[in-house]
Amino acid sequence: MRRHHLAFALALAFTLPLAARAGDGDIDKVNGTARVEAGQHAGDVSTVNGAVRIGDRAVVRKASTVNGSVELGERVQADELGSVNGGVTVGAGSQVHGKIETVNGAIRLAQGTDVAGRVSNVNGSIQLDAAHVAGGLGTVGGDITVGAGSRVEGGILVDRPGGWFHWGESRPPHIVIGPHAVVQGTLEFRREVVLEVSDSAQIGPVKGATPVRFGGAQP
Repeated sequence: MRRHHLAFALALAFTLPLAARAGDGDIDKVNGTARVEAGQHAGDVSTVNGAVRIGDRAVVRKASTVNGSVELGERVQADELGSVNGGVTVGAGSQVHGKIETVNGAIRLAQGTDVAGRVSNVNGSIQLDAAHVAGGLGTVGGDITVGAGSRVEGGILVDRPGGWFHWGESRPPHIVIGPHAVVQGTLEFRREVVLEVSDSAQIGPVKGATPVRFGGAQP
């Protein structure tokens, strides 16, 4: 996973400025916010230094940035989301038909979000609020919260730090599976983690950690 994220970071950093590759309906900037207004349609929406903001009910192909956040409103449709240094926030009821990926940044999926691909980062939290992810969750150094009523297929992978992304010892990631959440597939932990699972949650096989059960809304 570390090699995959490094390839993603380098590819995004070197290809975003190439306006010659932009197709019809693309929004391609170097500095500043790239924006799609509510209800509008666009192709690839990208910037190098700045945020990407997609309004409610808009439809885009890919939304990405190198240094900045990607922010989707409610009921947005997108094929893919990504950032190198910055978080990704997806509004309620939105659909992402592919993956969501960051290197250094949190990922937050609001209630009713549906992601068909994988959701992953290297550093930064991943939080699901009654959301659905079909392609699994992955991180190296971030906390993961599969909130109440969320559903994940494809399991969870917490990889060991190493290579470019290893800066010495750090605290173990905190993994929480909330009430009535479902995680199908293997929960694999290649480094020390704290894994807390609600009494009402359903999870697949666990490798590399011992689940601690809890009652109530939170650990």
